[in-house]
Amino acid sequence: MSKVNFIALGGVEENGKNLFLIEVDKKIFVLDCGLKHPSSELYGVDIIVNDLTYLVENLDRVQGVFLTNAHDEHIGGVSHLLREKKLKVYGTNFTINVLKMRLDEDEVEYGDNLEVITPKTALKFDDITVRFFEVSHNIPGCVGVAISTEDGYVIYTSNYNFDQNSKIDYAHMFRSLAIFSKEGVLALLSESLGANTEQSRGTILEFKLRIQNLISQSTGRIIFSLFSSDLLRIQQIFNIAISYGKRIALLGIKTQKLVRAAIQLGYLKIPEDKFVQLRFIDDKNKNNDEDLVVLVTGERHEPYYMLQRMARGIDRLIHLEKTDCVVVLTNPAIGTEKMAAKTLDIIYHVTSNVKQFSANLLPDANANREEIKEMINILKPKYIIPVIGEYRHQYALRIVADCVGYSDDRILLADNGDILSFENGKYVGVTGDVPCGEMLIDGKAFKDVGDVVMRDRELLAEDGLILITANINPRTKTIILGPEIVTKGVSFINGEENVINKLKQIFFLTSSKFLTSKFINWSEYKTGIKNEISHYIYKEMKRSPIIIPVLISTDIDSIKTKALTEDYNRIIKE
Repeated sequence: MSKVNFIALGGVEENGKNLFLIEVDKKIFVLDCGLKHPSSELYGVDIIVNDLTYLVENLDRVQGVFLTNAHDEHIGGVSHLLREKKLKVYGTNFTINVLKMRLDEDEVEYGDNLEVITPKTALKFDDITVRFFEVSHNIPGCVGVAISTEDGYVIYTSNYNFDQNSKIDYAHMFRSLAIFSKEGVLALLSESLGANTEQSRGTILEFKLRIQNLISQSTGRIIFSLFSSDLLRIQQIFNIAISYGKRIALLGIKTQKLVRAAIQLGYLKIPEDKFVQLRFIDDKNKNNDEDLVVLVTGERHEPYYMLQRMARGIDRLIHLEKTDCVVVLTNPAIGTEKMAAKTLDIIYHVTSNVKQFSANLLPDANANREEIKEMINILKPKYIIPVIGEYRHQYALRIVADCVGYSDDRILLADNGDILSFENGKYVGVTGDVPCGEMLIDGKAFKDVGDVVMRDRELLAEDGLILITANINPRTKTIILGPEIVTKGVSFINGEENVINKLKQIFFLTSSKFLTSKFINWSEYKTGIKNEISHYIYKEMKRSPIIIPVLISTDIDSIKTKALTEDYNRIIKE
């Protein structure tokens, strides 16, 4: 009996941290291993990655990690996986080179475990073959993955579209898809982000004409906002700007690295002498030359944040001026809509020359409804599993599949962690589940931040902090210094001085209970102070700031004796 399982550890009912597992009998094939960028309420969190518990427990069954493109949502979690075991990782030349940069930054050793493939590569794992096919997207080197099973192929499209202006080998792609269809497709894992998009995407020609008009008619500096993943769009702006004799400044460290890598690998063609390295603004340097085109880039909220700094005059490289033209090419990602609207409002206070491209004018990188239908009709899969998208996107793809004749029992909406099982070519249902949580990563601490830390950060952001410091003599059981009270982020209704005096009274009263016993229980002492002050603050202000008592055991006589002994030893040694 042949058995195939599909498991999403991430990437369904969300936009990001794509990580899909195909289990064929005892073998596990990992499709992508990405990250997700945090929303604004996750204070201090840099990235979110998948809980890898299930993979770690089954590392001996993993045949390899197959990456489809170089976006963070697809490769950003590889560092965390390779820290567990040096697995074999496959990807196109561009994807592997971008991954190497990320692994080097994360100080993760990879040795010879990274292997470059092409769309024509076929990898054999005993009786299972993994094939690839080139797809069009907004970053070079994108592929889909096809895994052969006894009951047909399991095909993962990843991000794709059928933009005819893309310079990919469409003949080979359609030929590959036709072969898969002829040999039989068990399941199609199709991206669903564009399943709600009914209209056709803006054409590259129309986009070029609009950018050309803006640059040719501009009499001052032009500032574009773009996402760092929009490499092809960056190339088009570069080409047009250079043709009009403009000099170009690219802002965004990550994008600069991506662009440099793309130039070195031959995916982008940008003359080095056209780059401008901006210097910090001072009395002599304003970086406001009329022939300057500035590309402001980043992930999610970063382009908006940089534009706000420029509009407020606090950025170190660019200060917006009335004569500037600002072109917004960053349609807000989920969760950044408010920040995008606020950014536009701030910009308009400085310059009214703002051009915002609507979604139907920007070439969309994701497959729309008609393109999803085209992919389904070419492959004719038995089952369709929507992936890469929020639940509304998955449901929209279900409607699209229904339009081309698929019944509900052949469209499988999965949850992260569900085990969708196929036996002898037939779907038998959800047969179990695996751990599929999230890990919140802060900086380079490659471990989960945890609920306790996040709760503390929420309290700090909402209610602030109160720090109480005092020196206690444990021998005489007296307070020899303090308490010193420091508050951060706490608003006082009745005046700060009155509240602090009251807190000192509470400290002395509470201390009298613990300094009369034979021995000082430091833990209970701190807890008592914390509880009494927390109770008072909540009663008076209806707030719950973090209370941190710092009680320092200080025996003056012993300190003097120790200091004299150290001085004596130092003098004798000298």
